[in-house]
Amino acid sequence: QVQLVESGGGLVQAGGSLRLSCAASGRSSTYYMGWFRQAPGKEREFVAAITWNGGSTDYADSVKGRFTISRDNAKNAVYLQMNSLKPEDTAIYYCAARRLSYSGRYYRAADEYDYWGQGTQVTVSS
Repeated sequence: QVQLVESGGGLVQAGGSLRLSCAASGRSSTYYMGWFRQAPGKEREFVAAITWNGGSTDYADSVKGRFTISRDNAKNAVYLQMNSLKPEDTAIYYCAARRLSYSGRYYRAADEYDYWGQGTQVTVSS
């Protein structure tokens, strides 16, 4: 069992930056990790993901070039650096983990992940 705890959310002006962290308990160093977000009245959507060794990353088109996902397996942590934030980035951001993954395969659907954190609110004001 893996528990995920997000932190780093908050209120920021458009154009600003935030860094989200996801602390994982248990053996998460071999897990495929992702970030999702959910805005009020909308479905949860994929934001970014990273393979277990950090060798490959995947991003939604809406955040590509602005967000960067990274991980530190020694600290059992995953990060999401968010730059050039826009009001449309406002959402609750969730960290997710998938136990098994295959080389060259990307996972963007929420139901492909096994563990979820409680989320952290990110609000971007215009």
